[in-house]
Amino acid sequence: MSVALYMDVHIPIAITQQLRRRGVDVITAIEDDAAELPDDQLLARATLQGRVLFTQDIGFKVLAETWQRQGKPFAGLIFGHQLGGTIGEFVKDLELIALGSEPDEWLNTVEYLPF
Repeated sequence: MSVALYMDVHIPIAITQQLRRRGVDVITAIEDDAAELPDDQLLARATLQGRVLFTQDIGFKVLAETWQRQGKPFAGLIFGHQLGGTIGEFVKDLELIALGSEPDEWLNTVEYLPF
């Protein structure tokens, strides 16, 4: 089983499109009609769908780390700083995660990209 991804609102569409071309199961907050949700509700929504959330929003990273400390479960969060990598690097790393790991490996985890 592969890892399904959930893209935060501000993720460049080129990342989502490239991942889909590579066979990755990915949905965006916009496609899910959740673009206006606050971060905590969006993380909860991704978790309900069993999807690891990818964001470039530092506030989201802080939220997920707070949930870790509180023992509040979530499906996982991947943080990639906007200036920390290229679209190609993010696509490569997200594809590796999605196709090379299992959903249970991501529970309550925060990971930083690029690797």
